[in-house]
Amino acid sequence: MSNHALLSPSGAHRWLNCPLAPRLEATLPDKTSSYAEEGTLAHNVCEIAAKKYFTPMKTAEFNRAIKKLKTHELWNDEMIQTAETYVGHLKEKAMCFKNEPHIAFEVKVDISDYAPEAFGRCDCIMFGDNTLVITDYKHGKGVPVSAKENPQMMLYALGALKLYQPIFGNAIEKISVCIDQPRIGSYETWECSKEDLMTWGEVVKQKAQAAFMGIGEYKAGAWCKFCRTNGICKAQSDNQVSAFDDFKEIVVEGNTDILTPEQIGVALKKGEILVDWYEALQKTALEKLLSGVEIPGYKVVEGRSTRTWTNQDEALETLQNSGIERAAIYDSVPKSLAQLEKMLGAAKFTELVGEYVFKPQGKPTLASFDDKRPVFNGAVADFAAVVKN
Repeated sequence: MSNHALLSPSGAHRWLNCPLAPRLEATLPDKTSSYAEEGTLAHNVCEIAAKKYFTPMKTAEFNRAIKKLKTHELWNDEMIQTAETYVGHLKEKAMCFKNEPHIAFEVKVDISDYAPEAFGRCDCIMFGDNTLVITDYKHGKGVPVSAKENPQMMLYALGALKLYQPIFGNAIEKISVCIDQPRIGSYETWECSKEDLMTWGEVVKQKAQAAFMGIGEYKAGAWCKFCRTNGICKAQSDNQVSAFDDFKEIVVEGNTDILTPEQIGVALKKGEILVDWYEALQKTALEKLLSGVEIPGYKVVEGRSTRTWTNQDEALETLQNSGIERAAIYDSVPKSLAQLEKMLGAAKFTELVGEYVFKPQGKPTLASFDDKRPVFNGAVADFAAVVKN
């Protein structure tokens, strides 16, 4: 197997919808991003923290491993906090079993029975009672990733099933997949039967074969956002040009010069994809211009920047020596609530000062129906305002 499978589980949502995407992406040079490197680093911290709790690992060994990771240029102390949250969730999951479960970390699984040459790496696998549990840590701060019928996790589960079924046999009856995103407070679990998973796998097998062979048609959609051809794909461009054709299919009564609620809904949904596409176009254009490729009508200019000291300590000392009072130069303010919580850790912060924390209701914000947040309650907002006054 190669280090980069054409049909990677992480890209399953994309190649299941657009079978020609993998071959098109393969024509582009490999490149990574700081976000990907940061995620890898955070995963390493989580692995070490989990092994410290679940396996024999001396404190000195743990400290040496963390000290080494801290030398990475992308290191952030927040990674310790997110790792603690991740391990806490694994502890809770392990305690749900009647007996001590089998636990393994960073398990490489073979998925080639369903997607040619594909493989994956499960952050944590547990087995106990009759359930195989696969947990995936995600370090991103974007939108929450749903575990429900998540194709990446289901492919991981198929690979884990292939690995463990020869060991545990018919004892495996249920599959549970979990996605943990500590940085945005999202932790979701979804379950299905082993039979349902394998039935899904047979359907995926056909689609994966078509994608591997490069058979089918391009299809643009929300999955384009994480495609490596985002912003340069012709099919994606064609889709955006005709983005508002759906208006013609809506039967409008009354004043046809005013958008109906139905049309507004269509425009909002299309607009989300349109904005993502435009931002991808801007990024692609900037990269090409910087590499010497001309883009008609556009050029690269210097953006705004903020002034900074070359030597702040000497500058402030010079001001004081000139007779300016220290109190006029320095402001004495406490750290913010978020900074203190990050410094102490969520549990310690809550224990010490949790009773003094108040979280007011947020302002009304537009969101799609698949957003996990509950519908805004205006009555609660009015009540909060009365109490405050």
